[in-house]
Formats: sequence, C-alpha cells, structure tokens
Amino acid sequence: MKNTPQHEAPPSGRLTRAERREQMLDIALTIIREEGADRLTLGYLAAQAGVSKPIAYEHFGTRAGLLIAMYRALDQRQSAVLRDALNKTPPGLRGAADVLAGAWMHCSADGSGEWHAIGAALAGSEEMIGVHKELIGEYVRLFAATLAPYSTLAEEELHRRCVGLIGAGEALSVLMLDGQCSEQDAAQTFSALIQSGVGAG
Repeated sequence: MKNTPQHEAPPSGRLTRAERREQMLDIALTIIREEGADRLTLGYLAAQAGVSKPIAYEHFGTRAGLLIAMYRALDQRQSAVLRDALNKTPPGLRGAADVLAGAWMHCSADGSGEWHAIGAALAGSEEMIGVHKELIGEYVRLFAATLAPYSTLAEEELHRRCVGLIGAGEALSVLMLDGQCSEQDAAQTFSALIQSGVGAG
C-alpha cells in the first residue's frame, strides 16, 4: 500500500485568518509539487493542514478558487522578486532591461512545475482567463513604468510595445522550460528585445 506523505503543519496554536490561509496555500503548493494537481482537493488539503474541511471551504470556496488563489500567490512572489531587484538597479536602460529579463526568467524556471500544473488544472476556466489577463496587465504597467524614463515613445505606444515584450518573455520562458536554451540565454535574448523595443533616445 502506498504511503501518503504528510505535509508539515506549523506548531499548535491559534493562527490568524491570514496566517491560516498562507499556511494552507504553502501546503497546497507542496502537494502539487510532490503529488501532482490531481491529488489536490479541499478535503485533502484540510487533512494535511490539520484543520476541518469547512475551514478549507471557508477560505477558498471551491477547488478552482483554491487553484486561482495559488496562482495569485505565485504571481505575488514573482512580482515581489522583480520589484526588489529593480530597487537595487542603477539607472540606465541596459541595467533595467537586464533586471527585468533576468528576474522574469529566473522566476519562470524556479516555479515552472507549479505554474504548469495549476495552469493545466484550470485550463478552459473563464475565471482563470480573467485572472491571467489581470496579472499580465499588471506586468505590462510595471514594464512601462520602469522603461518610460529611457524611451522617446508616446505613452500609448510604449504600453503596446510592453504588451508585445511580455508576450515575448512568455514565449522565451516556454523555450527555456522545454530545454531548448539555458536560463541565461533566454534572459540575454529577452533583455536585447527590451532594449531594442522601447525606442530609447
């Protein structure tokens, strides 16, 4: 009989609602990483987190709600890494482009298994399409705000080019994850596209 892995819960004690939610999201990510998305249900998550099933339903509502919450949590971590890296970058287009490209590819490589599994589990979900569109919009705005000081383009044109750059970054991530290029090569190519694409003056 196959043993069911037990995911470590925090020490006993009353957690705040936010802490409990964060705990369950971390355990859910571990379940997907170690056992696959098919294993993840709200009931199984509750058992692994040491809480009653109604608590899991109270936090996430449905399995799709849990998966979307996980997707958002992964995105927030990627965004935080990117913003932190940008805060440490000296002024200049090349430096900004290198940081944007490097952080994008590193986060894609680091969370590839979870991103892919969650995306596959939510394939065809209208709610997920809306969430993905929202998150991509946030990255477009971040890219545009970062690159605006080095561009001579009108605001609307810079925004459209950043939409294209994000698409290129996603495509390069797929190439990297398929093993067709290294993370470093993907980042260098993405940086070159960013530098050539923003109309630096």
